[in-house]
Amino acid sequence: MATWRPDPSFYPSPRMAAKAPKETLAYVAAFDPERRRPDAIAVVDVDPTSSSYSQIVGQVEMPNVGDELHHFGWNACSSCLCPNAPHPHVERRYLVVPGLRSSRLHIIDTKPDPRNPKIVRVIEPSEIAEKANYSRLHTTHCGPEGIYVNALADRDGKAPGGIFLLDHQSFDVLGQWEMDRGPQKLAYDFWWHLGHDAVITSEWGTPDTFENGLVPEVLLGSKYGRRLHFWDLHKRKHVQEIDFGEEHQLVFELRPAHDPTKAYGFVGCVISLKDLSASIWTWYRDGDQWAVKKVIEIPAEPADPDLLPPVLKGFSAVAPLVTDIDLSMDDRFLYVSCWGTGDMIQYDVSDPFVPKETGRVRIGGIVSRASHPKAKNGALNGGPQMVEISRDGKRVYFTNSLYGAIDPQFYPEGIDGWMVKLDVADSGGIAFDEKFFVDWPKGHRPHQVRLEGGDCSSDSYCYP
Repeated sequence: MATWRPDPSFYPSPRMAAKAPKETLAYVAAFDPERRRPDAIAVVDVDPTSSSYSQIVGQVEMPNVGDELHHFGWNACSSCLCPNAPHPHVERRYLVVPGLRSSRLHIIDTKPDPRNPKIVRVIEPSEIAEKANYSRLHTTHCGPEGIYVNALADRDGKAPGGIFLLDHQSFDVLGQWEMDRGPQKLAYDFWWHLGHDAVITSEWGTPDTFENGLVPEVLLGSKYGRRLHFWDLHKRKHVQEIDFGEEHQLVFELRPAHDPTKAYGFVGCVISLKDLSASIWTWYRDGDQWAVKKVIEIPAEPADPDLLPPVLKGFSAVAPLVTDIDLSMDDRFLYVSCWGTGDMIQYDVSDPFVPKETGRVRIGGIVSRASHPKAKNGALNGGPQMVEISRDGKRVYFTNSLYGAIDPQFYPEGIDGWMVKLDVADSGGIAFDEKFFVDWPKGHRPHQVRLEGGDCSSDSYCYP
Protein backbone atom coordinates (compact mmCIF):
# COMPACT_ATOMS: atom_id res chain seq x y z
CA MET A 1 0.00 0.00 0.00
CA ALA A 2 1.37 3.41 -0.96
CA THR A 3 1.27 6.50 1.26
CA TRP A 4 1.73 10.18 0.39
CA ARG A 5 4.58 10.55 2.87
CA PRO A 6 7.31 8.11 3.89
CA ASP A 7 6.26 5.75 6.65
CA PRO A 8 7.15 7.43 9.98
CA SER A 9 8.80 4.18 11.14
CA PHE A 10 11.40 4.52 8.34
CA TYR A 11 14.65 6.22 9.30
CA PRO A 12 17.51 7.09 6.93
CA SER A 13 20.18 6.26 9.52
CA PRO A 14 20.59 4.01 12.56
CA ARG A 15 21.32 7.14 14.65
CA MET A 16 17.85 8.45 13.88
CA ALA A 17 16.22 5.04 14.35
CA ALA A 18 17.67 4.86 17.86
CA LYS A 19 15.54 7.91 18.72
CA ALA A 20 12.31 6.29 17.55
CA PRO A 21 9.29 6.03 19.89
CA LYS A 22 9.25 3.04 22.22
CA GLU A 23 7.50 -0.08 21.04
CA THR A 24 4.21 -0.98 22.74
CA LEU A 25 3.56 -4.33 21.03
CA ALA A 26 5.60 -7.35 20.06
CA TYR A 27 4.64 -9.93 17.44
CA VAL A 28 5.80 -13.44 18.30
CA ALA A 29 5.79 -16.58 16.16
CA ALA A 30 4.27 -19.52 18.03
CA PHE A 31 4.18 -23.07 16.71
CA ASP A 32 2.76 -26.44 17.71
CA PRO A 33 5.61 -28.99 17.77
CA GLU A 34 3.04 -31.81 17.56
CA ARG A 35 1.58 -30.28 14.39
CA ARG A 36 -1.98 -30.88 15.63
CA ARG A 37 -3.25 -27.30 15.82
CA PRO A 38 -2.49 -24.24 13.68
CA ASP A 39 0.56 -22.14 14.42
CA ALA A 40 -0.03 -18.48 15.23
CA ILE A 41 1.38 -15.00 15.45
CA ALA A 42 0.74 -13.76 18.97
CA VAL A 43 0.57 -10.10 19.97
CA VAL A 44 2.22 -9.29 23.30
CA ASP A 45 1.70 -6.05 25.22
CA VAL A 46 5.15 -4.59 26.01
CA ASP A 47 3.97 -1.19 27.26
CA PRO A 48 4.85 -0.94 31.00
CA THR A 49 2.08 1.62 31.54
CA SER A 50 -0.60 -0.75 30.23
CA SER A 51 -2.91 -2.81 32.44
CA SER A 52 -2.24 -5.79 30.14
CA TYR A 53 1.56 -5.47 30.25
CA SER A 54 3.35 -8.80 29.76
CA GLN A 55 0.21 -10.47 28.42
CA ILE A 56 -0.82 -11.90 25.07
CA VAL A 57 -3.48 -9.47 23.87
CA GLY A 58 -4.14 -10.77 20.37
CA GLN A 59 -3.47 -13.65 18.03
CA VAL A 60 -3.94 -14.70 14.43
CA GLU A 61 -3.97 -18.42 13.67
CA MET A 62 -2.70 -19.87 10.41
CA PRO A 63 -5.27 -21.58 8.16
CA ASN A 64 -3.37 -24.90 8.14
CA VAL A 65 -1.48 -27.09 10.59
CA GLY A 66 2.18 -28.04 10.51
CA ASP A 67 3.71 -24.82 9.16
CA GLU A 68 6.41 -24.52 11.88
CA LEU A 69 6.54 -20.73 11.95
CA HIS A 70 10.13 -19.73 12.51
CA HIS A 71 11.59 -16.42 11.28
CA PHE A 72 9.50 -13.64 9.79
CA GLY A 73 9.77 -9.97 8.91
CA TRP A 74 8.15 -6.80 7.60
CA ASN A 75 7.16 -6.10 4.01
CA ALA A 76 9.00 -2.77 4.06
CA CYS A 77 11.50 -0.97 6.26
CA SER A 78 14.10 1.79 6.34
CA SER A 79 15.99 0.34 3.37
CA CYS A 80 13.19 1.78 1.22
CA LEU A 81 14.88 5.17 1.68
CA CYS A 82 18.11 3.99 0.01
CA PRO A 83 19.13 6.05 -3.04
CA ASN A 84 19.89 3.08 -5.30
CA ALA A 85 16.33 1.71 -5.28
CA PRO A 86 14.08 4.16 -3.44
CA HIS A 87 10.53 3.23 -2.53
CA PRO A 88 9.82 5.82 0.18
CA HIS A 89 6.04 5.59 -0.05
CA VAL A 90 5.70 1.90 0.78
CA GLU A 91 4.14 1.29 4.19
CA ARG A 92 5.50 -0.92 6.98
CA ARG A 93 2.24 -2.72 7.49
CA TYR A 94 2.43 -6.40 6.61
CA LEU A 95 4.24 -9.26 8.30
CA VAL A 96 5.69 -11.79 5.87
CA VAL A 97 5.50 -15.10 7.74
CA PRO A 98 6.97 -18.29 6.25
CA GLY A 99 6.44 -21.86 7.39
CA LEU A 100 9.80 -23.58 7.65
CA ARG A 101 8.31 -27.05 7.33
CA SER A 102 5.33 -26.30 5.07
CA SER A 103 7.08 -23.84 2.69
CA ARG A 104 3.91 -21.75 2.82
CA LEU A 105 4.03 -17.93 3.04
CA HIS A 106 1.46 -15.88 4.97
CA ILE A 107 0.92 -12.15 4.49
CA ILE A 108 -0.52 -10.64 7.66
CA ASP A 109 -1.97 -7.12 7.86
CA THR A 110 -1.26 -5.41 11.20
CA LYS A 111 -3.60 -2.48 10.47
CA PRO A 112 -6.00 -0.94 11.21
CA ASP A 113 -5.93 -2.73 14.59
CA PRO A 114 -2.36 -3.80 15.48
CA ARG A 115 -3.69 -6.05 18.26
CA ASN A 116 -5.93 -7.89 15.85
CA PRO A 117 -3.86 -8.73 12.75
CA LYS A 118 -5.48 -10.48 9.80
CA ILE A 119 -4.21 -12.86 7.12
CA VAL A 120 -4.77 -11.23 3.73
CA ARG A 121 -2.94 -13.64 1.46
CA VAL A 122 -1.48 -17.14 1.58
CA ILE A 123 1.14 -18.12 -1.00
CA GLU A 124 1.15 -21.88 -1.36
CA PRO A 125 4.37 -23.92 -1.67
CA SER A 126 3.41 -25.00 -5.19
CA GLU A 127 3.53 -21.39 -6.40
CA ILE A 128 6.93 -20.81 -4.79
CA ALA A 129 8.27 -24.06 -6.25
CA GLU A 130 7.00 -23.15 -9.71
CA LYS A 131 8.27 -19.57 -9.78
CA ALA A 132 11.45 -19.83 -7.67
CA ASN A 133 12.23 -23.58 -7.37
CA TYR A 134 12.67 -23.35 -3.58
CA SER A 135 11.15 -24.84 -0.40
CA ARG A 136 11.64 -24.81 3.42
CA LEU A 137 11.40 -21.05 3.85
CA HIS A 138 13.53 -19.66 6.65
CA THR A 139 14.14 -15.88 6.82
CA THR A 140 12.65 -12.74 5.29
CA HIS A 141 14.22 -9.28 4.97
CA CYS A 142 12.79 -6.14 3.43
CA GLY A 143 15.23 -4.82 0.85
CA PRO A 144 15.40 -1.66 -1.22
CA GLU A 145 13.60 -3.21 -4.20
CA GLY A 146 11.47 -5.93 -2.67
CA ILE A 147 11.15 -8.65 -0.05
CA TYR A 148 13.95 -11.19 0.10
CA VAL A 149 13.11 -14.69 1.36
CA ASN A 150 15.66 -17.44 1.80
CA ALA A 151 14.95 -21.14 1.62
CA LEU A 152 16.94 -24.12 2.87
CA ALA A 153 16.23 -26.40 -0.09
CA ASP A 154 15.07 -26.60 -3.67
CA ARG A 155 11.51 -27.62 -4.55
CA ASP A 156 12.39 -31.30 -3.95
CA GLY A 157 13.88 -30.73 -0.51
CA LYS A 158 17.48 -31.04 -1.68
CA ALA A 159 20.43 -28.69 -2.18
CA PRO A 160 20.91 -25.99 -3.20
CA GLY A 161 18.95 -23.66 -0.97
CA GLY A 162 18.92 -19.98 -1.80
CA ILE A 163 17.03 -16.70 -2.01
CA PHE A 164 14.00 -15.48 -3.94
CA LEU A 165 12.18 -12.16 -4.14
CA LEU A 166 8.61 -11.00 -3.58
CA ASP A 167 7.13 -7.76 -4.80
CA HIS A 168 6.61 -5.69 -1.64
CA GLN A 169 3.23 -4.34 -2.79
CA SER A 170 1.55 -7.21 -4.63
CA PHE A 171 3.50 -9.97 -2.78
CA ASP A 172 3.84 -11.84 -6.06
CA VAL A 173 6.78 -14.25 -6.27
CA LEU A 174 9.27 -12.67 -8.68
CA GLY A 175 11.74 -15.53 -8.89
CA GLN A 176 15.13 -16.84 -7.81
CA TRP A 177 17.65 -14.17 -6.80
CA GLU A 178 20.96 -15.87 -7.65
CA MET A 179 22.45 -15.47 -11.12
CA ASP A 180 25.63 -17.42 -10.32
CA ARG A 181 25.78 -19.31 -7.01
CA GLY A 182 29.30 -20.67 -7.45
CA PRO A 183 30.03 -23.43 -4.90
CA GLN A 184 27.19 -22.52 -2.52
CA LYS A 185 24.86 -25.44 -1.74
CA LEU A 186 23.67 -25.16 1.87
CA ALA A 187 21.69 -22.18 3.16
CA TYR A 188 20.56 -20.75 6.49
CA ASP A 189 20.65 -17.01 7.27
CA PHE A 190 21.40 -14.03 5.02
CA TRP A 191 22.06 -10.32 5.46
CA TRP A 192 23.83 -7.55 3.59
CA HIS A 193 25.96 -4.43 3.57
CA LEU A 194 23.90 -2.23 1.27
CA GLY A 195 26.58 0.45 1.01
CA HIS A 196 29.16 -2.14 -0.04
CA ASP A 197 26.93 -4.05 -2.49
CA ALA A 198 27.55 -7.24 -0.50
CA VAL A 199 25.32 -10.10 0.63
CA ILE A 200 26.47 -12.66 3.21
CA THR A 201 24.87 -16.10 3.62
CA SER A 202 25.45 -18.88 6.14
CA GLU A 203 24.70 -22.61 6.26
CA TRP A 204 22.69 -25.28 8.08
CA GLY A 205 21.78 -28.39 6.10
CA THR A 206 19.18 -30.03 3.88
CA PRO A 207 15.78 -31.00 5.34
CA ASP A 208 16.67 -34.68 5.65
CA THR A 209 19.35 -33.70 8.18
CA PHE A 210 17.21 -31.57 10.50
CA GLU A 211 13.45 -32.07 10.04
CA ASN A 212 13.51 -35.10 12.34
CA GLY A 213 16.21 -33.64 14.58
CA LEU A 214 19.95 -33.25 14.31
CA VAL A 215 21.60 -36.41 12.95
CA PRO A 216 24.64 -37.40 15.09
CA GLU A 217 26.43 -39.02 12.16
CA VAL A 218 26.06 -35.86 10.08
CA LEU A 219 27.22 -33.66 12.96
CA LEU A 220 30.23 -35.79 13.91
CA GLY A 221 31.09 -36.17 10.25
CA SER A 222 31.24 -32.36 9.93
CA LYS A 223 28.58 -32.44 7.22
CA TYR A 224 26.45 -29.56 8.55
CA GLY A 225 27.11 -26.00 7.47
CA ARG A 226 30.50 -24.50 8.28
CA ARG A 227 30.94 -21.82 5.62
CA LEU A 228 30.16 -18.20 4.92
CA HIS A 229 29.41 -17.07 1.39
CA PHE A 230 29.87 -13.54 0.08
CA TRP A 231 27.96 -12.22 -2.93
CA ASP A 232 27.80 -9.19 -5.16
CA LEU A 233 24.38 -7.75 -4.31
CA HIS A 234 23.61 -6.12 -7.64
CA LYS A 235 25.25 -8.67 -9.93
CA ARG A 236 23.66 -11.43 -7.80
CA LYS A 237 26.84 -13.47 -8.10
CA HIS A 238 28.88 -15.47 -5.62
CA VAL A 239 32.32 -13.95 -5.09
CA GLN A 240 33.95 -15.72 -2.13
CA GLU A 241 33.60 -18.65 0.27
CA ILE A 242 35.20 -18.97 3.71
CA ASP A 243 35.37 -22.42 5.31
CA PHE A 244 35.56 -22.37 9.12
CA GLY A 245 37.08 -25.85 9.16
CA GLU A 246 35.79 -29.33 10.02
CA GLU A 247 35.79 -28.66 13.76
CA HIS A 248 33.12 -25.94 13.49
CA GLN A 249 29.53 -26.90 12.85
CA LEU A 250 26.32 -24.94 12.30
CA VAL A 251 27.43 -21.45 11.25
CA PHE A 252 24.14 -19.70 11.86
CA GLU A 253 22.95 -16.17 12.62
CA LEU A 254 24.40 -13.14 10.82
CA ARG A 255 24.39 -9.61 12.25
CA PRO A 256 26.09 -6.92 10.15
CA ALA A 257 27.04 -3.51 11.50
CA HIS A 258 24.13 -1.09 11.25
CA ASP A 259 26.44 1.76 10.28
CA PRO A 260 26.44 1.48 6.47
CA THR A 261 29.99 2.86 6.23
CA LYS A 262 31.31 -0.17 8.14
CA ALA A 263 31.96 -3.46 6.34
CA TYR A 264 31.98 -5.91 9.24
CA GLY A 265 29.57 -8.07 11.15
CA PHE A 266 29.20 -11.03 13.51
CA VAL A 267 28.22 -14.65 13.04
CA GLY A 268 27.66 -17.37 15.63
CA CYS A 269 28.93 -20.94 15.38
CA VAL A 270 26.78 -23.29 17.45
CA ILE A 271 29.30 -25.97 18.35
CA SER A 272 32.90 -27.13 18.11
CA LEU A 273 33.39 -30.87 17.65
CA LYS A 274 36.66 -30.58 19.56
CA ASP A 275 35.31 -29.46 22.93
CA LEU A 276 31.58 -28.51 22.54
CA SER A 277 32.43 -24.81 22.83
CA ALA A 278 30.53 -22.17 20.88
CA SER A 279 32.09 -19.19 19.17
CA ILE A 280 31.45 -15.76 17.68
CA TRP A 281 33.36 -14.62 14.61
CA THR A 282 33.80 -11.20 13.04
CA TRP A 283 33.78 -10.93 9.26
CA TYR A 284 35.48 -7.92 7.72
CA ARG A 285 37.18 -6.55 4.62
CA ASP A 286 40.87 -7.38 4.36
CA GLY A 287 42.12 -5.54 1.30
CA ASP A 288 40.04 -6.66 -1.66
CA GLN A 289 38.85 -9.84 0.09
CA TRP A 290 36.61 -10.80 2.97
CA ALA A 291 38.11 -12.45 6.05
CA VAL A 292 36.90 -13.83 9.40
CA LYS A 293 38.38 -13.90 12.88
CA LYS A 294 37.18 -15.82 15.93
CA VAL A 295 36.67 -13.15 18.62
CA ILE A 296 34.69 -14.99 21.33
CA GLU A 297 34.86 -18.59 22.54
CA ILE A 298 32.33 -19.80 25.10
CA PRO A 299 33.39 -23.08 26.75
CA ALA A 300 31.19 -26.02 27.64
CA GLU A 301 30.45 -26.51 31.34
CA PRO A 302 31.24 -29.83 33.12
CA ALA A 303 28.06 -31.57 34.29
CA ASP A 304 26.82 -34.77 35.91
CA PRO A 305 25.94 -37.16 33.06
CA ASP A 306 22.79 -38.18 34.95
CA LEU A 307 21.46 -34.65 34.44
CA LEU A 308 22.20 -34.59 30.71
CA PRO A 309 20.11 -35.68 27.72
CA PRO A 310 21.36 -38.73 25.81
CA VAL A 311 22.99 -36.59 23.12
CA LEU A 312 25.36 -35.05 25.71
CA LYS A 313 25.81 -37.81 28.32
CA GLY A 314 29.03 -39.14 26.82
CA PHE A 315 30.64 -35.70 27.02
CA SER A 316 29.82 -35.06 30.71
CA ALA A 317 29.34 -31.42 29.81
CA VAL A 318 26.68 -28.90 28.81
CA ALA A 319 27.36 -27.26 25.46
CA PRO A 320 26.57 -23.51 25.38
CA LEU A 321 24.77 -23.96 22.02
CA VAL A 322 24.84 -20.38 20.75
CA THR A 323 21.71 -20.36 18.61
CA ASP A 324 21.06 -16.64 18.14
CA ILE A 325 22.85 -13.30 18.37
CA ASP A 326 21.71 -9.69 17.98
CA LEU A 327 23.49 -6.35 17.68
CA SER A 328 22.27 -3.07 19.17
CA MET A 329 21.48 -0.20 16.82
CA ASP A 330 24.60 1.75 17.80
CA ASP A 331 26.77 -1.32 17.08
CA ARG A 332 27.96 -1.25 20.69
CA PHE A 333 26.44 -4.31 22.35
CA LEU A 334 26.22 -7.85 21.00
CA TYR A 335 23.79 -10.22 22.72
CA VAL A 336 24.54 -13.93 22.59
CA SER A 337 21.94 -16.62 23.39
CA CYS A 338 23.37 -19.76 24.99
CA TRP A 339 20.41 -22.09 24.63
CA GLY A 340 22.21 -25.01 26.33
CA THR A 341 23.60 -23.40 29.48
CA GLY A 342 20.79 -20.85 29.86
CA ASP A 343 22.96 -17.72 29.60
CA MET A 344 22.19 -14.51 27.79
CA ILE A 345 25.51 -12.68 27.52
CA GLN A 346 26.08 -9.03 26.64
CA TYR A 347 29.40 -8.02 25.07
CA ASP A 348 30.71 -4.56 24.35
CA VAL A 349 31.83 -4.84 20.72
CA SER A 350 32.76 -1.19 20.18
CA ASP A 351 35.99 -2.75 18.98
CA PRO A 352 34.58 -5.63 16.89
CA PHE A 353 37.84 -7.56 17.19
CA VAL A 354 38.16 -7.29 20.99
CA PRO A 355 34.75 -7.93 22.62
CA LYS A 356 34.41 -7.45 26.37
CA GLU A 357 31.73 -9.14 28.45
CA THR A 358 29.60 -6.52 30.19
CA GLY A 359 26.55 -8.45 31.39
CA ARG A 360 25.09 -11.91 31.88
CA VAL A 361 21.86 -13.44 33.12
CA ARG A 362 20.87 -17.09 33.37
CA ILE A 363 17.41 -18.56 32.86
CA GLY A 364 16.43 -22.14 32.07
CA GLY A 365 19.30 -24.29 30.81
CA ILE A 366 19.72 -28.03 30.35
CA VAL A 367 21.15 -28.46 33.85
CA SER A 368 20.66 -25.09 35.59
CA ARG A 369 16.86 -24.76 35.19
CA ALA A 370 17.24 -21.22 36.49
CA SER A 371 14.01 -19.41 37.27
CA HIS A 372 12.62 -15.88 36.89
CA PRO A 373 11.21 -13.61 39.62
CA LYS A 374 7.72 -13.74 38.10
CA ALA A 375 7.72 -17.44 37.13
CA LYS A 376 5.37 -19.68 39.08
CA ASN A 377 7.43 -22.77 38.27
CA GLY A 378 10.75 -22.72 40.10
CA ALA A 379 12.60 -24.71 37.44
CA LEU A 380 12.35 -23.37 33.89
CA ASN A 381 13.43 -25.32 30.84
CA GLY A 382 14.52 -24.28 27.41
CA GLY A 383 16.99 -21.42 27.36
CA PRO A 384 17.63 -18.03 25.77
CA GLN A 385 17.01 -18.45 22.08
CA MET A 386 15.52 -15.88 19.66
CA VAL A 387 16.59 -12.43 20.88
CA GLU A 388 15.40 -8.99 19.79
CA ILE A 389 16.51 -5.52 20.85
CA SER A 390 14.51 -2.29 20.93
CA ARG A 391 15.71 0.42 18.58
CA ASP A 392 17.00 2.57 21.45
CA GLY A 393 18.89 -0.41 22.87
CA LYS A 394 17.25 -0.15 26.28
CA ARG A 395 15.19 -3.36 26.17
CA VAL A 396 15.99 -6.92 25.12
CA TYR A 397 13.32 -9.58 24.58
CA PHE A 398 13.85 -13.30 24.10
CA THR A 399 12.05 -16.65 23.97
CA ASN A 400 13.14 -20.24 24.69
CA SER A 401 12.33 -22.67 21.86
CA LEU A 402 14.72 -23.54 19.02
CA TYR A 403 12.99 -25.95 16.61
CA GLY A 404 10.27 -28.54 17.11
CA ALA A 405 12.31 -31.62 16.23
CA ILE A 406 15.49 -30.44 18.01
CA ASP A 407 13.95 -29.19 21.29
CA PRO A 408 13.44 -32.74 22.69
CA GLN A 409 16.98 -33.80 21.80
CA PHE A 410 18.30 -31.38 24.42
CA TYR A 411 15.19 -31.00 26.61
CA PRO A 412 13.66 -34.51 26.47
CA GLU A 413 10.79 -33.66 28.84
CA GLY A 414 9.57 -31.05 26.36
CA ILE A 415 9.78 -27.29 26.54
CA ASP A 416 7.31 -25.09 28.40
CA GLY A 417 7.41 -21.81 26.51
CA TRP A 418 8.19 -18.44 27.98
CA MET A 419 9.16 -14.93 26.92
CA VAL A 420 11.16 -12.49 29.05
CA LYS A 421 12.56 -8.97 28.89
CA LEU A 422 15.84 -7.46 30.05
CA ASP A 423 16.54 -3.86 30.94
CA VAL A 424 19.87 -2.47 29.74
CA ALA A 425 21.99 0.00 31.72
CA ASP A 426 23.49 2.95 29.84
CA SER A 427 27.06 1.83 30.46
CA GLY A 428 26.35 -1.85 29.92
CA GLY A 429 24.89 -4.52 32.16
CA ILE A 430 21.56 -6.32 31.95
CA ALA A 431 18.88 -7.32 34.44
CA PHE A 432 15.49 -9.01 34.24
CA ASP A 433 12.41 -6.85 34.20
CA GLU A 434 10.80 -8.64 37.15
CA LYS A 435 7.31 -7.68 35.97
CA PHE A 436 7.68 -9.17 32.49
CA PHE A 437 7.31 -12.92 32.12
CA VAL A 438 4.97 -14.49 29.59
CA ASP A 439 4.15 -18.06 30.61
CA TRP A 440 3.32 -19.28 27.13
CA PRO A 441 -0.01 -21.10 26.71
CA LYS A 442 0.44 -24.86 26.43
CA GLY A 443 0.26 -26.33 22.96
CA HIS A 444 2.42 -23.63 21.39
CA ARG A 445 6.07 -22.71 21.77
CA PRO A 446 7.30 -19.16 21.12
CA HIS A 447 10.08 -18.41 18.67
CA GLN A 448 11.00 -15.17 16.87
CA VAL A 449 10.01 -11.74 18.20
CA ARG A 450 9.33 -8.71 16.01
CA LEU A 451 8.77 -5.29 17.58
CA GLU A 452 6.18 -2.74 16.52
CA GLY A 453 7.71 -0.18 14.17
CA GLY A 454 10.96 -2.07 13.71
CA ASP A 455 13.80 -3.42 15.79
CA CYS A 456 17.53 -4.11 15.61
CA SER A 457 17.34 -7.04 13.20
CA SER A 458 14.55 -5.86 10.89
CA ASP A 459 15.93 -2.78 9.14
CA SER A 460 19.01 -1.80 7.16
CA TYR A 461 20.22 1.71 6.38
CA CYS A 462 22.05 3.57 3.63
CA TYR A 463 23.08 6.68 5.58
CA PRO A 464 25.38 6.76 8.65
